[in-house]
Amino acid sequence: MARSIKLVIPGIPPSLNEYVGREKSQDYRSDKSVWTANVAWRVKACKLPEPFRKADVTLEYFFPDNRRRDPDNYAGKMLLDGLTRGGAIVDDSFEHINLHLAKGGVDKERPRVEISVVEV
Repeated sequence: MARSIKLVIPGIPPSLNEYVGREKSQDYRSDKSVWTANVAWRVKACKLPEPFRKADVTLEYFFPDNRRRDPDNYAGKMLLDGLTRGGAIVDDSFEHINLHLAKGGVDKERPRVEISVVEV
């Protein structure tokens, strides 16, 4: 049976569009640090004995409204870096993960990202 973890992260990471332009680089670094640490902390709480060498990673977004959004702006850089830092996956390269993006829907009360990691 394949090992797996599921993380539920409150909130939605910022869209990549929020950082367009050089004047936003400090904001990006700050937000990336917060989101990466949040995911890493949750991974460490799972107490995995070792990282998955190869995994299917699914990012499912539950937005606070039904506004139009482009999936490529939510590719998950900050989240994947947290999976790596926390020890869920060896690395977030093509060699080690199969990435799946999914719009989970709308949840006005609890916007969130659900991250599923399944060993392959």
